[in-house]
Amino acid sequence: MELIRGLHNLRPRHRNCVATIGAFDGVHLGHQAVIRQLQHKAAELELPSVVIVFEPLPREYLRPLKAPARLMSFREKALALAQLGVDRLLRIRFNEELRCMSAQAFVERIFVEGLGIRYVVLGDDFRFGNDREGDIALIQRQGVYHGYQAGATETRLLDGERVSSTRIRKALAEADFALAERLLSRPYSIAGKVIYGRQLGRELGFPTANVELHRLRSPLAGVYVVHVDGPGLRAAPGVANVGTRPTVNDSIRANLEVHLLQGAPQLYGKHIEVTFLHKLRDEKKFPSVVELRRQIAADIETAHAWLGSH
Repeated sequence: MELIRGLHNLRPRHRNCVATIGAFDGVHLGHQAVIRQLQHKAAELELPSVVIVFEPLPREYLRPLKAPARLMSFREKALALAQLGVDRLLRIRFNEELRCMSAQAFVERIFVEGLGIRYVVLGDDFRFGNDREGDIALIQRQGVYHGYQAGATETRLLDGERVSSTRIRKALAEADFALAERLLSRPYSIAGKVIYGRQLGRELGFPTANVELHRLRSPLAGVYVVHVDGPGLRAAPGVANVGTRPTVNDSIRANLEVHLLQGAPQLYGKHIEVTFLHKLRDEKKFPSVVELRRQIAADIETAHAWLGSH
């Protein structure tokens, strides 16, 4: 899959394509239905398929501290879309200029001038442009004038309810990993690069791998039983803490720390994937580091017991 970093990197060879646009946070069953329709139409017209996304997400730009927690980082999203066979991913920086752009100007600049789109596939609830004035009807009207066609996918339902990123966030907040897996068509995981942390876990006797989240907030918060995959690791059991580390840290930014129960190879600078299996407890602030150490030991013991029964 080709990654196009910004409108300024569009070239004449990128024109004439079939495209879709959206947040695609989670690349869940509903998103997968959109991608399938995109691929079908691209094959029918013998044209490349293009997915257009914004970074940051518009809600993150407008209200960074109140925006919904991301289900996945941009890198995770790109990998998921590549696995679905998308030919090109166009990442557009969301900024003040784009925020103020009318829906019609957006269509003209990006769909028509930038990509020379021949067909647009949209989720049935997609809105865009200043004050979210643009919808599938506007895109279809503009298509008559500019010479492209557009179609919407039907809402994807599971158990009679809409499949959405919001529903997945709710399932994760309730530690309903079985439902999250059904909505995503895969177990929920967070992937990222292992970085150097404060080495507190090592000092406490429980060394951890600190993973970059590339998001201000996480849809998870607490202590979990996990499996870890990465270089030299395959479904390795561990205990993960997702949160702001209130006992030792005043930051508002979420962190992910994983203690592997059976030891680990050198992981600094490498990418790992952490799959969440079961919630042990909520994150809490302890009166002392000694109390924190005692609780971590108890969490590890409980994790061993859970893994032994599953």
